Amino acid sequence: MGKQDGTGRHVTPVGVDDSTATILHVDMDAFFASVELLDHPELVGKPVIVGHRSARSIVTAATYEARKFGVNSALPMSIALRRCPDAIVLEPHFERYTHFSSMVMTIFDEVTPIVERLGIDEAFLDVAGARTVFGSPMRVAELIRARVRAETGLVCSVGAASTKFVAKLASGLSKPDGLLVVPADQTIALLHPLPIAKLWGVGGKTEENLRGRGLHTIGDVARASREMLLKAVGEAGADRLHDLAWGIDPRPVHTRAEEKSVGHELTFETNITDPAIIRTELLRMSNMVAVRLRNAQLVGRTVVLKLRFGDFTTITRSRTIAEPTDLGRKIYEEVSEIYEALGRQDAPIRLVGVRAEQLQDAATAQLGLWDESEGWRDAEDVMDAASARFGRGAVKPARLLGHSAHERPRLGQRD
Repeated sequence: MGKQDGTGRHVTPVGVDDSTATILHVDMDAFFASVELLDHPELVGKPVIVGHRSARSIVTAATYEARKFGVNSALPMSIALRRCPDAIVLEPHFERYTHFSSMVMTIFDEVTPIVERLGIDEAFLDVAGARTVFGSPMRVAELIRARVRAETGLVCSVGAASTKFVAKLASGLSKPDGLLVVPADQTIALLHPLPIAKLWGVGGKTEENLRGRGLHTIGDVARASREMLLKAVGEAGADRLHDLAWGIDPRPVHTRAEEKSVGHELTFETNITDPAIIRTELLRMSNMVAVRLRNAQLVGRTVVLKLRFGDFTTITRSRTIAEPTDLGRKIYEEVSEIYEALGRQDAPIRLVGVRAEQLQDAATAQLGLWDESEGWRDAEDVMDAASARFGRGAVKPARLLGHSAHERPRLGQRD
């Protein structure tokens, strides 16, 4: 992808032929940080880090101004502040991220029914069928960028190409706030000069292995013998890298990327021995998981509790419930019972997490004829509506009033 600090951008020249570039990859720019800046316009253009100022905290997101100092998501906060001592640290608000994500995804859905969500802040769109309504792929991309900015105040970058791989590559190269269209007949010219790290799926070890064999660019990989690639990455990897190096990627845009789980976890600044605090955190995270499930129109059938103790031993325990749910109260009841059954309430705890698995589409899930949790559903619907209108925490369970925790979410932390 493009450089994390936004340097070296590529954007579409005037007059490019976009007729073959019917797959779009739309990626929100520094999404979490940009959402926070909506409430802090005075900080636009300054190095801003989203996260918590604590010894164990990590960076959730950073503006491009902070990235120029080498600050990126998942970096320990202590290192980030050493690299960029003048950075302004803002607390994360994850409910707002899901709220704005929903707004952006709605815009995508109104342009084309073929949308593949990759996470909270990016998606593939097949816009071949949108031409008769909205125009060429480039026009569709421009329309999406304009609507996202006008309706949310946020900025996105778009790559348009004939394949998913090249479209995703193009959006990264165009960041921030860019649009790059790659016609099918210009794919090789774009790909081959790029470093091998730009190939989808090439991580640090694979890159080192390929470079050790004299392969430094995508063009080098394309021209390498199959025997060399086999020795470097094995049969499946060799075929995949060879195809990608020649711009071959037959995968279609799927209307729904299957999500395997939704969860949140929290690392405490000091080990906790008070069961009341643990139960409060279980309730808080259960509600956070439930909000994400409802925003994604999903329900979960398996509830998972994760605990890491003071000696760093980690356990996970799961329970499959009779009917799938998206209710925070139900999730809390299950993880709370799992916690009590462990019989280790006096053990110091370093980390606690709650997760929902075996996810199903809420619209098609087989639910019972009588919902004994109807009262809780009404209450959580009210909390959702209040949060959407007034922001995070406008209404929450009485047990959580006055409570603020330093969470480390199980959200994709890329921008």
